[in-house]
Amino acid sequence: MNRSEGMAYLINKLREDQTSSGSWEYPFEAGTFTDAYMIILLRTLERNDEALIDELAERLMSRQETNGAWKLFPDDSNGNVTTTVEAYYALLYSGNYDVEDERLRKAKQFIVDNGGIEKTTLLTKMMLMFTGQYKWPRFFPLPIEIILLPLAFPVNLYSMSVYGRAHMVPFLIAADQKVSIKTEMSPDLTQLYSGAREDVFSDWAESEDSRKLRLSILASVEKHAGGSSDLHGLALAKAKRYMMGGLEPDGTLFSYFTSTTFMIFALLALGHKKDDPLIVKAVEGLYTFKTTVNGHTHIQFTTASIWNTSLITYALQEAGVKPKDPMIQKATSYLLEKQHDQYGDWVFHNQYTQPGGWGFSNINTKQPDLDDTTSSLRAITPMASLSAMYSRWNQGVNWVVSMQNKDGGWPAFEKNTNSFLLALLPIQESKGILTDPSTPDLTGRTMELLGNFVHLPQESDALSRGVRWLKKNQEKNGSWEGQWGVQYIYGTWAALTGLAASGVTGTDETVKKAVSWFKSIQNQDGGWGESCLSDRNKTYTPLNGSTLTHTAWALDALIAVSEYPDKTMIDGLRFLLKSLKRTDWHEEYPAGKGLADRIYFHYHSYRYFYPLLALAHYTKKYD
Repeated sequence: MNRSEGMAYLINKLREDQTSSGSWEYPFEAGTFTDAYMIILLRTLERNDEALIDELAERLMSRQETNGAWKLFPDDSNGNVTTTVEAYYALLYSGNYDVEDERLRKAKQFIVDNGGIEKTTLLTKMMLMFTGQYKWPRFFPLPIEIILLPLAFPVNLYSMSVYGRAHMVPFLIAADQKVSIKTEMSPDLTQLYSGAREDVFSDWAESEDSRKLRLSILASVEKHAGGSSDLHGLALAKAKRYMMGGLEPDGTLFSYFTSTTFMIFALLALGHKKDDPLIVKAVEGLYTFKTTVNGHTHIQFTTASIWNTSLITYALQEAGVKPKDPMIQKATSYLLEKQHDQYGDWVFHNQYTQPGGWGFSNINTKQPDLDDTTSSLRAITPMASLSAMYSRWNQGVNWVVSMQNKDGGWPAFEKNTNSFLLALLPIQESKGILTDPSTPDLTGRTMELLGNFVHLPQESDALSRGVRWLKKNQEKNGSWEGQWGVQYIYGTWAALTGLAASGVTGTDETVKKAVSWFKSIQNQDGGWGESCLSDRNKTYTPLNGSTLTHTAWALDALIAVSEYPDKTMIDGLRFLLKSLKRTDWHEEYPAGKGLADRIYFHYHSYRYFYPLLALAHYTKKYD
């Protein structure tokens, strides 16, 4: 099909898939770990919803490889130990399978051959400890009292990112009480140990450094606590208050599956019964994360309603759909209803700015992020000239500008929460979980909004500092690493489009290096594709084939910085047009990232609106 036909096909597809509320509810697929955790959670709470458990177990089994393993992504070598342990545990706990089942015997063998249950990552070890399958360490270097440290202290509750807090607070409660809950149906996972049975924090267990850390925290708390005689009880109370303050109307904690699950175990650790209304409501909230993927029930990490709706609304208007079109009118109204008017945790580092951002999911009311706010602002800009809407748009813009970090870049959730001390804590993946640094993708996408939609002058302080940050943080090969997408293609697309919107031209050496890099990694079919292994390898790793999403990102980046289309771009365009209806595994490959080498997401919407955006930009610029 030609460009016009391709754009018409995508517009019609998106029109058909819009919900009556005005949103788009494409699945936000999180691999298999949420399905496994949901089974484990329901069995632990003795909430024996056999229908849902059977459906989730069926999906888990459908994703098993012939060698018995489960993978994080299709080219994840022979399999992933963490993912396989999660699935194995959940399938046994479901009661539908036993250890003698041939498929589970193969899974067990894969786990043992690859280092055993000890090789699982921290989030999974937490679930194993919560449910009595992994022994709590004898010595834990982070006492619950850390939550009492004042804001002026180098490491405190609010020096962490909100994502880190949402998980660490319930974990610290559970760790303090060493919660360990088994039921009559709990399987025996001792056969999965390699024999070492290493401590979760083996490098820190009762070492001199770990004792010093704990003593330092406790001494600092005592010094600043105003003479309280029960610091431990005070810390537990404050931790619980923090969780209760983070509850969304649906009962989930900050709208995430994992933080909500951890909160449930924290409440159990504090003595709440399994049928406590707080726990019941939290579980009911998790039920709303259900979706269907390829005929199977799947529990999403959260919903992607705002992200999908804002990006699709923007892409449709770039492709020529008028703001007065009912599709755009409904989507815009939906987005305006979801703009935040509450102060979230971000206010601790940004005290003089009013709320005005957007969150990721339809249930998020207090945790806005830069990506969803900038994408929502793009979507409503064409209608923002209306007086009633302009103030809302302007409020969102002010929030975005105010969130710029001291270093000139932009974070995801909170400004200036990138303490190097947090990376030293004895927590696996502490940097990815606990910090919220400036990243090329957030910085580039924010600059693209400010330059192209807000029309900030190119010499403005915000854009000038952003340009300097991006230039300083470019990789030697010309790319940038993305934080929330896979990975160097995503980061480089965001950086280039942001630089172009800030007045940096194609003759700039930074841009020329990036363009050369894009050309060097183009596939023979004209498209682009990147493996999630880029995270593990710490360098760009090609995928065995091209995807619509990666190709759309690369092509859109080149359009932004190129005065005329060249063969590279024309070949990329041809790949997009001939592949729009393709249904092979490449279009199910995850392009989103939550945690490096651990959590990846497949956005079912990406194959539609990102190609539409690239086609629209190509047409607008070169026709």
